[in-house]
Amino acid sequence: MPASSQKTPAWWARGLLFENCNCQAVCPGHVHFDQLCTHERCVGYWALRFEEGTLDGVDLAGLNAIVAYDSPRHMIEGNWMERLVIDAAATPEQRRALEDILTGRVGGPWAVLARFAGEWLDTCYLPIHIEEHDSRKSVTIEGLLDATVKAIRGRDRDRPVTFENMFNQLHAPSQVVATGRTRYDDGTIVVRTDGTHALWSRFDWAVSGD
Repeated sequence: MPASSQKTPAWWARGLLFENCNCQAVCPGHVHFDQLCTHERCVGYWALRFEEGTLDGVDLAGLNAIVAYDSPRHMIEGNWMERLVIDAAATPEQRRALEDILTGRVGGPWAVLARFAGEWLDTCYLPIHIEEHDSRKSVTIEGLLDATVKAIRGRDRDRPVTFENMFNQLHAPSQVVATGRTRYDDGTIVVRTDGTHALWSRFDWAVSGD
């Protein structure tokens, strides 16, 4: 799904973003794609809950999505394999809008990640259930994904450990550091983790268009 050569429309979106991969905490690739990840392949997912936003007049509020990936240890080399799962509750117009955003066709942070994609597997449309609590987030897709991320507590036990002023294309500058457990298998990408790198933040993306 290469980026389009057509004019980029204006769009914006805000919501919850969390992730888990098989790296030990913290994933070196999260700090910078030029760092070597823990294992020969870095496999994981991003879970997204769109709380508000629009693209070409299409309302994005209330939609969920998953981007699962399998990348080389040196992520900057590219040739990632990715699978997009969009909430079955989305209308055809909303499905198209989310696919345009998350494959980078309409610019923004996902257009940067699209440079590293070597293969996009077929998009799936399935019910996605995301739960949010103060110290943990979870996502389930029946028969495909069961995942939970839990905050790591700091010296002040009432507050999580956070990254501050962390540069990352997708996440906010302030990110909650966590550990995750994931069971995901779509027949091509398989993710099985226990107590590995995870985190979450509130995303806030906007593209002015051209």
